[in-house]
Amino acid sequence: MPRSDVIILTDPKSKLSINQGKASILPIEGNYSRGNLMLQRIKSYIAFLELKLEEVDCVNCARHFVFTDSDMAVVEDLGHIFTSYPNWHLALTFRNNKGQPLNSGFIAVRGARDGISKAIEFFNEVLKAYNLKYMKASRMLGDQLALAWVVKSYLSSAFGKFSRHETFTGEVNGASVLFLPCEVYNWTPPEGAGQFHGMPLDVKVVHFKGSRKRLMLEAWDFYNSTSQLSDMLCLILKSGRTKYDF
Repeated sequence: MPRSDVIILTDPKSKLSINQGKASILPIEGNYSRGNLMLQRIKSYIAFLELKLEEVDCVNCARHFVFTDSDMAVVEDLGHIFTSYPNWHLALTFRNNKGQPLNSGFIAVRGARDGISKAIEFFNEVLKAYNLKYMKASRMLGDQLALAWVVKSYLSSAFGKFSRHETFTGEVNGASVLFLPCEVYNWTPPEGAGQFHGMPLDVKVVHFKGSRKRLMLEAWDFYNSTSQLSDMLCLILKSGRTKYDF
């Protein structure tokens, strides 16, 4: 994305080797043990947004935020979601999946004071739901189950729209939420042979779930050398099966 900064939220104990011109590291204290990782991620998002809330009046223009999993590649500019849909506070990606209709790998937050404040309130509700209901869930699923529970508690009608693959907005406890289809903003090829029903060429974000992680660097290098997204997506389809996609 043009004019964007990459910030890696991480354990202060992590020793990461990165190109400082491409990204910066923001250490956030917490419990990063494997079983607590997704819970800690929510806490890290809250801590990051609280820092940005202190800075929001000190800059000349709003700076929006996009939280992604580390196994995702943004292949198109996402700026249009902040301009074409001007009145939302945070954005989530949905799919037609009864058990886990919301995927937490992509979450966007509008960089205005009200957007950041509403996002913090929302994440705190998700954190509370996680602690109360989903601490015994599989370690990589609790946050998505908590996300869905919070949305369903305030906006159950949204779940009837997840099969339509169309962008829509709704209010969740005072926060305006933009719901974006995973097939464009959080896309992963189907896992099994015979399940592929077409490759969307308007994909903005690719999610290398499961065994597809091994293709991430190869696909990204290939895309940078050709700039042909459709060729990269075909490459990803060769990733083979994985038992489960989170």
